[in-house]
Amino acid sequence: MNVIETKQLTKFYGKARGIENVSLSVKEGEIFGFIGPNGAGKSTTIRTLMGLIFPTSGSAEVFGMDILKDGPKIRSEVGYLPSEVFYYDKMRVIDLLKYTAGFYKKDCTVRMHELADLMELDLKRRIEDLSYGNKKKVGIVQGLLHSPKLIVLDEPTSGLDPLMQKKFFDIIEGENKKGATVFFSSHILAEVQALCNRVAIIKDGGIIKLDDIKTLREDNYKKITLRGEGLDPQHFEINGITNMTHSQNGQHELRFFFKGDINLILKQISHETVKDVLIEEPTLEEIFMHYYK
Repeated sequence: MNVIETKQLTKFYGKARGIENVSLSVKEGEIFGFIGPNGAGKSTTIRTLMGLIFPTSGSAEVFGMDILKDGPKIRSEVGYLPSEVFYYDKMRVIDLLKYTAGFYKKDCTVRMHELADLMELDLKRRIEDLSYGNKKKVGIVQGLLHSPKLIVLDEPTSGLDPLMQKKFFDIIEGENKKGATVFFSSHILAEVQALCNRVAIIKDGGIIKLDDIKTLREDNYKKITLRGEGLDPQHFEINGITNMTHSQNGQHELRFFFKGDINLILKQISHETVKDVLIEEPTLEEIFMHYYK
């Protein structure tokens, strides 16, 4: 079953493009990464899914329900953490969270206090007295206190120190093991690589790549480094080679990405005089930059 499914989802702000023809599906129980730099269309996609803005064209379903017709029913089972959180400054944290809990037809008290303890959040303080990081903690507790079936996270770790980021990811993984589906937007690729099962890369408002993390890293490209004084880049004019750099200072290195039959590269290397050969899986960040060039 797909928890999220979009078909040709498009949003224009007047003549300005938000997203265009975004089609993707998120399976029940997976942690799905949605990556791209600021301005690529991540938040627009999420806000459209949440019913906060209306699509220009296309369609989207969450839990098999239409985002326009069934918005309130969908949101009762979704935990949403926006990239920026804004609250009534004069409220105490505990009052804000109790107010939020009142929207759900269940007792959220125990889970609310568990999450606050895990995030080291002082429930007695006023919102106006909190740092940006602590306001983000309020958003995390607010989004998870009702044990949602779908957790939607838009740049969730901004403002959190590394220790809190680790605790936050532990909480998300725990929710996922209990059955929650996670849709996780970020421009921090290490986070996505560590947490997600599949990933979509968005560029200029459109999806340019959608694959599982393992396939994206292993099957598509190899990162190859050759070391030796007589290396000639012209010997490696082979289809599938990209991003080649040649350094003649120090170790005399030839570096490149390769997509295709690795035996072609190995055959060429056998004709060269090399001191060292290194064949690696590229990081998600290197793949990401490749698609953005």
